[in-house]
Amino acid sequence: MLLAALFGLPIEALALTGVAVVLLSRCIEPEEAWSAIDGNTLVLIFGMLAFGTGLQNAGTVELIVGMLSPLLSAASPLLLLVAVYGVTSILTETITNNAVAVIMTPIVIELGAVTAMDPRALIVAVMFGASASFATPIGYQTNTLVYGAANYRFTDFVKIGLPMNIVAGITACLAISVLF
Repeated sequence: MLLAALFGLPIEALALTGVAVVLLSRCIEPEEAWSAIDGNTLVLIFGMLAFGTGLQNAGTVELIVGMLSPLLSAASPLLLLVAVYGVTSILTETITNNAVAVIMTPIVIELGAVTAMDPRALIVAVMFGASASFATPIGYQTNTLVYGAANYRFTDFVKIGLPMNIVAGITACLAISVLF
C-alpha cells in the first residue's frame, strides 16, 4: 500500500506480488490459499461491478440526474450531503460498496455541477456512505465472509449495524459540511 500511495504503482500488480512473496516464502501453502477463496463471494463482487458499469454505460446516470436536479437544486448543502449519503448507504446494503461507488460517483459529480455545490464534498459522502456498510451481510465483502463463516443470522447484522450506520452517517455528513 505504501508503494502505491507514495510512488503511484498499480495496486493490482503490488497485490499479486505480495501473494507471490507469501507463497514463495511458504508462509501459506498454495492448497490452503485456494481453499480459502469463496467462489460465491467472488461472483457476487464481480457481478455487482458489472452491474454498476452497465448502468453507467446505459445512460442511467444522466436520467437520474435529470430527475433529481429539480428536487435538489434548492436544497441546502447539508441536506444534499445527507441525501447523497443516505442513498449511497441504502444502496450499499443491497449491493457491494464498489458497485455503489461506481454508480454514485458520476451521479454526484453531475449533481454538484447542477446544484453549484463542490462535487468533492459529494464524492466524499459517497466514499463514506459506500464504506459504512454494517446493516447487512451482503453490502461489504468482509461482512459476507464473516456471515458465512460464523453462522450469523441476517438480523444480527441489522440489530447492530443499523445504529452504527446512522451514527457514521451523522458524523460523516457533519464533518464533510465543516471541511467543505
